[in-house]
Amino acid sequence: MSDALDPTPYDALLLLSFGGPEGPDDVVPFLENVTRGRGIPKERLKEVGQHYFLFGGVSPINDQNRALLDALRKDFAEHGLDLPVYWGNRNWAPYLTDTLREMVTDGHRRILVLATSAYASYSGCRQYRENLADSLAALEAEGLELPRIDKLRHYFNHPGFVRPMIDGVLKSLSELPEGVRDGAHLAFTTHSIPTAAADTSGRTEDHGDGGAYVAEHLDVARLIADAVREETGVEHPWQLVYQSRSGAPHIPWLEPDICDHLEERHGAGAPAVVMVPIGFVSDHMEVLYDLDTEAKAKAAELGLPVRRSATVGADPRFAAAVRDLVLERAAKESGVPVTPCALGTLGASHDLCPVGCCPARAPKPAAAGADSPYA
Repeated sequence: MSDALDPTPYDALLLLSFGGPEGPDDVVPFLENVTRGRGIPKERLKEVGQHYFLFGGVSPINDQNRALLDALRKDFAEHGLDLPVYWGNRNWAPYLTDTLREMVTDGHRRILVLATSAYASYSGCRQYRENLADSLAALEAEGLELPRIDKLRHYFNHPGFVRPMIDGVLKSLSELPEGVRDGAHLAFTTHSIPTAAADTSGRTEDHGDGGAYVAEHLDVARLIADAVREETGVEHPWQLVYQSRSGAPHIPWLEPDICDHLEERHGAGAPAVVMVPIGFVSDHMEVLYDLDTEAKAKAAELGLPVRRSATVGADPRFAAAVRDLVLERAAKESGVPVTPCALGTLGASHDLCPVGCCPARAPKPAAAGADSPYA
């Protein structure tokens, strides 16, 4: 990127995340925020909240976002990128609307958004854009001058996102007993979503069986598996599997589930498995519970050696990737030619979500896209 490190026309970056409870009293109110409008009884939410209560009612996601926020600010400062970084959540404090209000009050009018979701899907992209539209509508109702908001492209195949995961797999393999290491299978995990949502993920031309969501994950899994082979000289069998299903049993969701996969691999004679959570930016609750608790318990029951590799989190290389993405988008907005940085076969994702991209369950305004009601 340019040595000038000029973020013009942007004057601020917003780290936009999911949010999570930070104490036992927060768990049910947090889950009420997440499920608002679905009519789920409070008693059912208390049952779901047991995952959080196992960890003292605290989700690690907020501390992980604080660490990423610090990493971004440190990287920007060290490289002379003068761009303040704010943080807002969809479902818990600091709430998105409050953060946007603060940014507007501070005088920011061109805001870039980094969502803590690397792939195309309704829940991983358009829903964030709908939340942005809701917050802008709230600020408009307060009579505030609205900023223009753009969202950074999907970064699933940026080297700064992929390389830390490669290193995580290599480390996990090295921690396995030597006798099972070379035969270990790689289980690349991501959040299961309804197959209907997967099939319509990404641009309309990407719609089909699994849509962009599955295609992007497969491309990243292949990149990591190929790099591991090149650096170890060992070909490890691999498969994309899913976790964290939360929908009604009669609705088809992406499969196989990680626990079912471990059972199948054990039955087929796999000597060990490394679980690689490529679908998650940080080690939040779904990683800690679904992999480190449930999946590891299943592996122990089977007598199957497993390791779970690290997510990207606040790795300095990821912070550097965000800096690269900011400067890339700023250059494009300023009419400066730029070559986007992307690995794999799919190339760099689109900057502006087109009409029909990851369609909503029901029509609802979404910001930072071709169909945005906010210029």
